Amino acid sequence: MIQKYPSVLLENAVNELSSLPGIGRKTALRLALYMLRRDVPYTEGFASALLALRKEVKYCKVCHNICDDDQCSICSDYQRDHALVCVVENIKEVMAIENTGQFRGVYHVLGGIISPMDGIGPSDLQIDSLVQRVASGEVKEVILALSTTMEGDTTNFFIYRKLSGYDVKITVLARGVSIGDEIEYADEVTLGRSIINRTSFNDSMKI
Repeated sequence: MIQKYPSVLLENAVNELSSLPGIGRKTALRLALYMLRRDVPYTEGFASALLALRKEVKYCKVCHNICDDDQCSICSDYQRDHALVCVVENIKEVMAIENTGQFRGVYHVLGGIISPMDGIGPSDLQIDSLVQRVASGEVKEVILALSTTMEGDTTNFFIYRKLSGYDVKITVLARGVSIGDEIEYADEVTLGRSIINRTSFNDSMKI
């Protein structure tokens, strides 16, 4: 049944809100009506924050993490171990690992994982820039902290092959993160232990 709205403006707002992932039309209507009940400055501030996010957010020139400047606060922190690079799929994994308080290295955000079914290949990810970081000679260990799914394992193996010619240690998270799990949903204790007890990628292929 097609929902009838008393206002075209309300319908337009619902259409836009329901285009967000995980937001159905009922939830979108509830959010739109909530905005309508708030004063104009609140709604303007909400809209302004979203617009500024879209227009002004930057990506770190080193690790490709989201930031406000050319380099993120993690990469510019010289108290971190820059010889230890943790490779993750996106910003959500950076936040999850940082919340464990167990990692003092730096990151490399791929921007996704290899998924032929979704049309995502190696050239769509920040893999070449990772190889360049390793080739510079500063990186001593690369931790592959991708989700333990088929796509994640495929991406791990591709990166391993790309880095195999360099003098760098390649490790993966310990299997405290269950096979098939998404990194962002792992609890902090399990994720923290998986980082501390990481294993050689070569050894992981023998399991």
